[in-house]
Amino acid sequence: MKAPLSWIREYVDLPADVTVDDLTWRLTMLGLKLEALHNPADSITGPLVLGRVLTLEKEPQKNGKTINWCTVDVGDANGSGEPQGIVCGAHNFAVGDLVVVCLPGAVLPGGFEISARKTYGHLSAGMICSASELGLPDSGPGGQDGIIVLPAETGAPGDDAFAVLGLDDAVIEFEINPDRAYALSLRGIARDAALGFSAPYSDPADRDVPAANDRGYPVVVDDADGCPVFVARSVTGFQPDAPTPDWMARRLTQCGMRSISLGVDITNYVMLETGRPIHGYDADKLTGAIRVRRATDGERLTTLDGTVRALSTQDLVVTDDSGLIGLGGVMGGEETEMSDSTTRVLVEAAHWDAVSMFRTGRRHRITSEAGKRNERGVDPRICEAAADRVVALMVELGGATDDGGVTIVGIPPARGQITIPVDLPARISGVDIDAATAAAHLVAVGCDVTVDGDQLTAVVPSWRPDLTDPYDLVEEVVRVVGYDRVPSVLPTTPAGNGWTPTQKLRRRVGLTLAGAGWTEAITYPFVGEADWDRLGLPADDPRRTTLRMANPLNNEEPLLTTTLLPGLLKALARNIGRANADVALFEHSLVFRPTGNEKAPILGVDGPPTAEEWAAIEKAVPSQPMHLAVAVSGHRERSGWWGTGREAGWSDAIGAVRDVARALGVEVDVSADTSAPWHPGRCAAIRIGDRVIGHGGELHPSVCRAFGVPPRTAVAEVDLDALLEQAQQVVPGPTFSSYPVAKEDVALVVDASVPAASVEAALREGAGGLLESIHLFDIYTGPQVGEGKKSLAYALRFRAPDRTLTEAETTAARDAAVAAAAAKTGAVQRA
Repeated sequence: MKAPLSWIREYVDLPADVTVDDLTWRLTMLGLKLEALHNPADSITGPLVLGRVLTLEKEPQKNGKTINWCTVDVGDANGSGEPQGIVCGAHNFAVGDLVVVCLPGAVLPGGFEISARKTYGHLSAGMICSASELGLPDSGPGGQDGIIVLPAETGAPGDDAFAVLGLDDAVIEFEINPDRAYALSLRGIARDAALGFSAPYSDPADRDVPAANDRGYPVVVDDADGCPVFVARSVTGFQPDAPTPDWMARRLTQCGMRSISLGVDITNYVMLETGRPIHGYDADKLTGAIRVRRATDGERLTTLDGTVRALSTQDLVVTDDSGLIGLGGVMGGEETEMSDSTTRVLVEAAHWDAVSMFRTGRRHRITSEAGKRNERGVDPRICEAAADRVVALMVELGGATDDGGVTIVGIPPARGQITIPVDLPARISGVDIDAATAAAHLVAVGCDVTVDGDQLTAVVPSWRPDLTDPYDLVEEVVRVVGYDRVPSVLPTTPAGNGWTPTQKLRRRVGLTLAGAGWTEAITYPFVGEADWDRLGLPADDPRRTTLRMANPLNNEEPLLTTTLLPGLLKALARNIGRANADVALFEHSLVFRPTGNEKAPILGVDGPPTAEEWAAIEKAVPSQPMHLAVAVSGHRERSGWWGTGREAGWSDAIGAVRDVARALGVEVDVSADTSAPWHPGRCAAIRIGDRVIGHGGELHPSVCRAFGVPPRTAVAEVDLDALLEQAQQVVPGPTFSSYPVAKEDVALVVDASVPAASVEAALREGAGGLLESIHLFDIYTGPQVGEGKKSLAYALRFRAPDRTLTEAETTAARDAAVAAAAAKTGAVQRA
């Protein structure tokens, strides 16, 4: 909400020494936070004065343009008292007009410097200003486009133009919380300003208004809950072409609204002044009585913005005998709007149910100044005053005649009443606030207060529908006392148990990967159908069964993800696109797997959920397993003086999972497999025992292209919960023997389809307890081993904790390992 300082001072008699900084600080302390401070004078420096045009000679130019060579009286502002010679290309002024002159040395908005320069054969010393050149609305003071022409009585040549144009009037922009609708008006802001400085306040809605009579326009309200009060007033003989006065146009512009026409401007001005939205109908376009009701199925209305809207049965509408003429409290209809031929105006000032206004605005995606106020709650007791103010301005400025008819239907809702212990503000705030102070401050904000013993009862003001709770009254008292007086006391931190076992394990996962050179990424858990297509998932893949959000942040990503890969690959592509070619990312986060029961009950607000309701809520929560995913591309080891680097590959992705499993004390097995989105021949299943917990390997080339990542990018994703279930809170450290190691190497020939992991597992099992480590150091395929075969060479290391192994013991252990591999995998020892 924007509020000119001069307009605020019109309603509150602030001390003369109160600066705009003092005012904004105090209002911020009262809850009206300063958003910005706009001072037009800050963008203009140098002499800006009034001038009277003495002569004007039109001079056609060769380029077809006609310029005016003028002499302008600027008084003593130029230091000589002599007329100022100025070249001007505009033509909407004449000799004798009072204009605004910018003299040499001034700087206009945008850094435009004014100097004396020769142009069109003359020395032009200054500029006759238009509204736009000064940052004012194009229709500016004077009511016309182009050069500003002021009334003759405005001032004398040489007078300072800043005050005349309102350029010295600071505009304060406030951030208004949704519960403080009263502050969306000068009436409300001025009231808080008076409260902050204990200054006299003049309520613009405090005016004598005529009572209802039988000459008023007929109005019927069918839904009193939706529209408790409807006031109608009429004027005749309105002059639709009458100009909006400069002061009104300037104030509307300062408040962020555009001057449209006098009739519309008056209704907008009164809305800004009082906070009460007003609507004006062209009375000649109305047929029969006005009726307020709920819309029926299939009804449509063309609103003022030219949009045809299909209405809901929950929408409040205004009708006459011809049909719909407005969407109550939100936007009027196109058929009955005021136009440049309107001479009879019916003024509507109605109070509308805030909840209905909010729902209608969201349903139709309408954002209007009227709707913004109605949906937050407006003072229901000023409808008559606001309508009377509009009528008075139309009579004064538009030459209209009040026809004397007054229609008032309904009565305002009763004011709320709250009772609190008198010491509650002191107990909650920690500030010494006695009963008298609490009562006085509540009276100052508009409450009617009675104190009975240790209880205080406040009848809240009609403009504060947000005051419904005892603690709302506490807040009102404390904001007047001053939030800066509330002591800052840190709460005592209760003794905790530290991290849970699961949290410790998750932290171990992150530290392990970070220590291995991987960077953690945090991505949004939102995906779209296109992501599944990019991953190459078949139509029946269970990962395509997802939960769809009702109100997604991005309509192209309305689904909750079932895999971390789309987000991680997008993060990888984003890094590579920013010239970060060597990237290794990991993420551990929740994924969402529907159970088919995701339908939560709609609960009331009158109490906490019952045990049965909690059970239903928990049943509706989808399965949310924790996953771990890694993605790597580029160099895993960089080149340098130390040697040649190494490109990242599938082994790095699977190796990261192995590192995590090792840190958790879990044994995982890896074997060849096929699964999207991996390359069919370069994909591995990762198992704990017989349970597949994930996959890893090299991405399919089509997936790399779809996500914009380099070819042969490697990824892995596993069910982290499955790893954590088997994890050891304390992983035993390695044992060391001081006795020498015995080394044996074996080369086994197996079918090409046999996984190396299966051979390794068989060797490990057969070797027994003396085996310290086993390592695959070579894979060979070729004519020496035969077609469809491969040779796997393993380094076996044996060691005993209590003795030096004999050659016979080592040989026996090796032969047992080879025999086990032969029995389980068909391996044949290579000669």
